[in-house]
Amino acid sequence: MFDLDRWREILQTINKNKLRTLLAGFTVTLGILIFTILFGMGNGLKNTFYESFQDDAQNTIFIFPGRTSKPFKGFKENRRIEFENEDLEFLKEKFSGRLEHITARIRKGVTAKYKNEYGNYSVRAVHPSHQYLEQTQVIKGRFINANDLKTDARVAVIGRLVEKDLFGGEDAVGEYFSMNKIVYRIVGVFKDEGSGDREERNIYTPVSTTQLIYKNTNKIDQINLMYDINIGANGARRLTKEIETELKNRFNIAPSDQNGVYLRNNIEELADTLQFAGMLQIIVIWIGIGTLFAGVIGISNIMVYIVKERTKELGIRKALGAKPSSVIGMILQETVVITLLFGYIGLIIGNFILNSMGNKLEDWFITNPSVSQGTIIGATIILVISGLIAGYIPARRAAKVKPIVALRDE
Repeated sequence: MFDLDRWREILQTINKNKLRTLLAGFTVTLGILIFTILFGMGNGLKNTFYESFQDDAQNTIFIFPGRTSKPFKGFKENRRIEFENEDLEFLKEKFSGRLEHITARIRKGVTAKYKNEYGNYSVRAVHPSHQYLEQTQVIKGRFINANDLKTDARVAVIGRLVEKDLFGGEDAVGEYFSMNKIVYRIVGVFKDEGSGDREERNIYTPVSTTQLIYKNTNKIDQINLMYDINIGANGARRLTKEIETELKNRFNIAPSDQNGVYLRNNIEELADTLQFAGMLQIIVIWIGIGTLFAGVIGISNIMVYIVKERTKELGIRKALGAKPSSVIGMILQETVVITLLFGYIGLIIGNFILNSMGNKLEDWFITNPSVSQGTIIGATIILVISGLIAGYIPARRAAKVKPIVALRDE
């Protein structure tokens, strides 16, 4: 039941003891402020780890050839492993039921020129499926297609910043430019929001064209594939292991040799990275909770002083017939008011600081530090419960004081 007299009395007590109230409230404000900022920083760190994987689809595996480190089946160590088109087709057929896309990739540095403008860029020779693995967004024209591979077409899809560098304000689609003095026709322009400038200064060409012009072989630098995401993280780990086993058998690499082929599974790396970030966040949360409880202990000590200061007043109340529950309720209500009021001030200041930071801390691997509504509600509940506990101990002692003893208190 709402007791207007009780609230009026609490407000009068707070108003009469401003310094005491400010000291009590300051410890709570500082505790919740530090908790909010630390929790927000933890979320910002987690955001950074998550965004580092946004450039590629999560359900991807990247396969790289290496050099053997152990002899096996008559083959010497330090043997260089090279992938060919047939290896890509082997994986495509062997794991067809679990794969959605598969592509080769060949990397090459080139000097690109259009009229009087030129620059150095990285070319990725790929299959059409590569667009889905890298989440490349074509904003003009089209991406590499199957006919380009079939005809060894000299076509290119350039990044948005390549178009800006070489063509200025002109539309590059349909224009011809040269890469290492070989002429290509531009069929598309792409953007990549995941990695920004670095990705948007790449150029894509058909893998068959690059093999014909630069290598005149069927060799490829790496194989990338996308699997059915419904197999889950455990299924992805099994698939990675199966692919590794098949490739080691195919190239006569010792099963225990970790250097012959390398496989990188995005979803597994993401899970491990987010687990690491989660552990860091838990540590940060515990530090924040410790700071929060330090504030609660501070208000508890101040409430002990408040009760001691009002001993005579409480004795008069009990002498006039006030019940112990009434005394406890009054002190607890005052504690909760101070805790909630100054706790929300700490939350508001903490959120303001986090919002002011924005993405200014990206160099320190903290992206968009923020605290969710659920966390704020949870912190408020912890605050109220902690405030009740902090106020209950001195309130219970006050309720047990005999009126005659309280009236004699100096």
